[in-house]
Amino acid sequence: MDLKKMLADAHVKPYLLKARFGIEKEGQRVDLAGNLAETDHPECIAKRDEHPYIQRDFAETQMELITPICETLEDLFNYLSAIHDVAHLTMGKQEMLWPLSMPPQLPKKEEDIKIAKLKNFQSVLYRRSLSKSYGRRIQMISGIHFNFEFAEELIQTLFNLQSEFKNYRQFKTEIYLKVTRNYLHYQWFVTYFYGASPLSEKNFFDNDCLTKPVRSIRNSKYGYSNHDDVHVSYSSIEKYITDLTQMVEKGLLIEEKEFYSSVRLRGGRQVADLADHGVRYMELRNIDLNPFETIGISYEQAEFLHLFLLYMLWKDEGNHCDEWVKEGDALNEAVALEHPLSHTQLEQDANAIIKEMEQLAEALNLPVSDTLFANLKEMLQDPSKTLAGKLYQKSEESCQADLATSIAKENYKSAWDKPYQLTGFTDMELSTQILMSDAIQQGIKIEILDRQDQFLKLQFNDRIEYVKNGNMTSKDSYIATLIMENKTVTKKVLQQHGFRVPAGEEFNRIEQALRSYDMFSTKAFVVKPKSTNYGLGISIFKDGASREDYEEAIKIAFQEDSSVLVEEFLSGTEYRFFVLDDKVLAILLRTPANVEGDGKRTIEELVAEKNRDPLRGRDHRTPLEVIQLGEIEKLMLKAQGHKIDSIPKNGETVYLRENSNVSTGGDSIDVTDQISDDYKKIAVDAVAALGAKISGIDLIIEDITVPASDKGAYGIIEANFNPSMYMHIYPYKGEGRRVTTDILRYVFPEIN
Repeated sequence: MDLKKMLADAHVKPYLLKARFGIEKEGQRVDLAGNLAETDHPECIAKRDEHPYIQRDFAETQMELITPICETLEDLFNYLSAIHDVAHLTMGKQEMLWPLSMPPQLPKKEEDIKIAKLKNFQSVLYRRSLSKSYGRRIQMISGIHFNFEFAEELIQTLFNLQSEFKNYRQFKTEIYLKVTRNYLHYQWFVTYFYGASPLSEKNFFDNDCLTKPVRSIRNSKYGYSNHDDVHVSYSSIEKYITDLTQMVEKGLLIEEKEFYSSVRLRGGRQVADLADHGVRYMELRNIDLNPFETIGISYEQAEFLHLFLLYMLWKDEGNHCDEWVKEGDALNEAVALEHPLSHTQLEQDANAIIKEMEQLAEALNLPVSDTLFANLKEMLQDPSKTLAGKLYQKSEESCQADLATSIAKENYKSAWDKPYQLTGFTDMELSTQILMSDAIQQGIKIEILDRQDQFLKLQFNDRIEYVKNGNMTSKDSYIATLIMENKTVTKKVLQQHGFRVPAGEEFNRIEQALRSYDMFSTKAFVVKPKSTNYGLGISIFKDGASREDYEEAIKIAFQEDSSVLVEEFLSGTEYRFFVLDDKVLAILLRTPANVEGDGKRTIEELVAEKNRDPLRGRDHRTPLEVIQLGEIEKLMLKAQGHKIDSIPKNGETVYLRENSNVSTGGDSIDVTDQISDDYKKIAVDAVAALGAKISGIDLIIEDITVPASDKGAYGIIEANFNPSMYMHIYPYKGEGRRVTTDILRYVFPEIN
């Protein structure tokens, strides 16, 4: 086969960069001083050993983060970033993740290193056997496993261009074997640039067997390596399977997965499955943690690995497979044990590889980051720019442990500064981000079906549920959603069930609404769109309104909907009841957008100051929304005798909205425990009357100490079919209520 010619074929080019990716990232849990954690794996993710996202590796402190299979590197890094956030938040505020492959200072007594406390006793026995065979300390080394699968379209198109292999599965297996042999021969190239374990911490070595800094302890004989009598051939898949099987039968390996090669071939649960199913993907296991990246690996590294594997497919290999691989092991050992600031003895070969990779990218018209080759050349010319070189130099300024602790604290701070955000998905609506965070923690698999439309597919075990906008689920009927979406229908249904609702009129034409001014001019009334959410287009007049202001409010409402409601204003305080499955889970008192004067600054300046709060943002991606100074706010100010350039008195509260929606700049205050059960029952019964299971229902209550049964004690002004959840979780004041977790437990009761 002339793979060089085949890869350049026009039919192949569209599929060259198509692939599937996955990452498994290990890391040790440490306390805020950088000491190995003494706590158990977080209980909320320890309910099962095979958590899809967060597991334990060898030790109880060794956390492994696992991405789903992704079709793009962008998705891969989004998921890894998100899982990294969840891991930090789940560990709690007293722990963080160690950013180095080499572990922090270990206990003096090796038996004090806790083996993972797994439910599967066979898994525990396996770890005990490893500790006897290799010692516990060596198992504490962490790293990145990079899972890679060529696109099926690429392999199929290459297969169609050749005639040597008649069987597609055999052809695909040979493709992976060639890439694997080449990768193992040239693994030193990866070790030089991205090796990042130059030093060990106290108590890692029993003696001073390694007294000098190196490029990668982890990728040398002092790191992950089998005993000298373990030999496995990559010359054919049959030989690979036979050798691994014999190593286990002879007792040289405890299990197949003990084989510590830089590449594992994957195709089933057991190595023997490769005979029937062929190789499906390859697992690169020689990637040190990148301490200068929050998630342990940079996008450029992943892009490099993808290109490098294509290059391994393109590049010719040596004639003797086993010798080719064996020679690569020796070269890698030599490079791994070089001083991190020394030029590599293989510098000339490395230069030639970079040039060939550049030529390959140009010949095949592969879009490569502008900096990729420039950075490789810079690192080759100046070893201090490599990961090992940078880490060693920075460690010289104090010590490696202090540097690692400092980096861990930066990553910790990044996760906790905005705990309501899910890194990688911050463009999505905030309630959806929080729901996804909870799903990751609970071990519920997530697939984003439509990112812009906030449409998720959730899977727990074999059961699948679809969720839109965080809480629109199969548990609510379509008609219940339509009822709540339509304020007129909502009001009629509630009124027919005996609940108090505001009287009013509906208008479908702006002219009709304007002609009805005299019906409301001297009353307290509200103008609002018929079907909108988030308080958009609402104007409130407590003391009647001038014709000019009324007309402006009508125009604003019609901008949001084709139908508008003008209703009586119910006096009292507005409360949002979050109802799920006939239970009130949270109640918020919401105060309208406001500023407090200082006698010096204008309203516009005070608004700008309040909007600097990091909890405030836009488009429901922060717990509080920024305060606007639009037409509605200006109308509100005018009613109070103010303009945006007015200077309020010191201590004077100026309201910029009548409606208290958090989405229009209001403040949220949790009062769940302060509201009596009779009002909670009103909310539950009202939601049931609408035929719904999930709703945010708004009650106006003048005095919460007055029984709900008293005449005029309350009024229901709205029911929301897709209520915001983030404002209950992160209120401006009061206790947060994790209603997103309640939603997941309602949809998947088996996780309780």
